[in-house]
Amino acid sequence: MTTRHTSRPAVTSSTVASSSQGASVKRARCPACLRAEASCICRWIAPVGHAVQVLILQHPLEVQNAKGSARLLHLSLPNSRLLTGEQFAPATLAELLAGKYNVLLYPDTPGDRSLGIAPPPALDPAILLDPAQLQLVVLDGTWRKSRKMLYVNPLLQQLPRLPLRDMPASHYLIRKAHAPDQLSTLEATSYALMQLEQDAPRFVPLIAAFDGFVAQQLSYVTPHGEKA
Repeated sequence: MTTRHTSRPAVTSSTVASSSQGASVKRARCPACLRAEASCICRWIAPVGHAVQVLILQHPLEVQNAKGSARLLHLSLPNSRLLTGEQFAPATLAELLAGKYNVLLYPDTPGDRSLGIAPPPALDPAILLDPAQLQLVVLDGTWRKSRKMLYVNPLLQQLPRLPLRDMPASHYLIRKAHAPDQLSTLEATSYALMQLEQDAPRFVPLIAAFDGFVAQQLSYVTPHGEKA
């Protein structure tokens, strides 16, 4: 086997500095949306006043997913909290749920029974009349990951669930849905708040902002489906 020798340019202090600066620029991230500055989504933040408190529990694999909508949702809802994890310490989760009537934004499916998850308790119609007493708990993850989160957090299994009614088609064109009624985290939460607060027009700007976010993500994809 022959060995080929090639000359390499000398590495100078200016070369190192230039390389370091390039890496720094590449790593620069927006402190608000946590994305690279070149793909910042802060322009789509649409602050909306809301009475229902929102707790977003995000699966760790969603944090770096460019298609995820949870952080945009959190930045648009002043009365929201966003925590990352799959399995939460019972004491931590109990503290997060304390002081509110909690409603889980998650369908009650036959598959839950196969996992040994008991049917959820019924919603209290009287409590639903006072949005200020409510906390909407949202699981942000793929269908498989969110079900795992439900399975490993028994306290979440004990929450009544909110069924969404008369949902329009999803605008989530950047992610494959496994069923026609599957929505993005932002869409599902927006429609849930419309339902709980009986004020759909107030949350329409959030859906419009989501359309802009989706269009931005689509702009990074070539006609052949490759990321530009």
